Amino acid sequence: MRNPRAFFRPLAVGAPMPVDTVPFRPSRMIHFFDPSNERMALKVPDIAKKVDIILGNLEDAIEVANKEAAREGLVKIGKTTDFGPTQLWTRINSLDSPWALDDITRLVTEIGDKLDVIMVPKVEGPEDIHYVDRLLAQLEARAGIKRPILVHALLETASGVNNIEQIAAASPRMQGMSLGPADLAASRRMKTTRVGGGHPDYIVRTDPTGDDLNEGRTTYQQDLWHFTISRMVDACAAMDILPFYGPFGDIKDVVACEDQFRNAFLLGCVGAWSLHPVQIDIAKRVFTPPVEEVKWAKRVIEAMGDGAGAVMLDGKMQDDATFKQCQVVVELAEALAERDPELAASYGMK
Repeated sequence: MRNPRAFFRPLAVGAPMPVDTVPFRPSRMIHFFDPSNERMALKVPDIAKKVDIILGNLEDAIEVANKEAAREGLVKIGKTTDFGPTQLWTRINSLDSPWALDDITRLVTEIGDKLDVIMVPKVEGPEDIHYVDRLLAQLEARAGIKRPILVHALLETASGVNNIEQIAAASPRMQGMSLGPADLAASRRMKTTRVGGGHPDYIVRTDPTGDDLNEGRTTYQQDLWHFTISRMVDACAAMDILPFYGPFGDIKDVVACEDQFRNAFLLGCVGAWSLHPVQIDIAKRVFTPPVEEVKWAKRVIEAMGDGAGAVMLDGKMQDDATFKQCQVVVELAEALAERDPELAASYGMK
């Protein structure tokens, strides 16, 4: 067991002090791009203006022959691009790959001052986070990085989900977690080839209406990922880190994508991945609280004062619990409004 008093001490001499609070910045979408694709790289400065988080992907979807090109491409982009308020993340290769060590070493020493978060794929347990934690501290000290680079765990294996609470609590560097449904489905031996979303055969059926077991019975498609997302949200909330929904692979089905994103938003996720520009606007729309909901939340907070007791508003009882719910909505709205004057005006937060 690590001494609790040592938890917020640097793991290497000269490394920056660990954070005691995960900074909450607008995080409605993590937009992935391939740094080895020169045409895509040229679009990064413009895309960065439209998204909350832009992520240079080095792992899955990058061909083996392009691994080093992707890494070097991200270094170049990091050095030459002004990201403004947009966060720069990367997803490194998995820790059991031959590229992960060079990914971390090269990126931290070359663009560590611009890199906000490193996403670690296929995290199996807290030991993976401990390894990355110590290595980052050593490299930050070597490079003279003044603020710690945070770590985001990608849940893609049954072991990772089984160890989710320990992973969430593994380090003060932990920024959050994302669900990786495709690899997790394979790890669990689930019988689906979809990347996120529901499945038409995963259903519940209403009771029989008579002797004919097929007549008058309605079926409803269920969400394969509801339980896992809920577990992830609980683990993150318990450790004050941030949960994200992962990829939705059917780019053309923007309706189902929006449904999946909204389910995740309602359950407590702060954002989702966008794999294509069309998903950016979906994530922005879904993970931005509606104007009327924000105005209602502000009314409740004003009526409740210090949050104690209970009041009636429009025939609805409001108490300590609803006061806290409304604070969540208003705090998110305020964070989003800071970088979006039009949104601020619609919320009445000029």
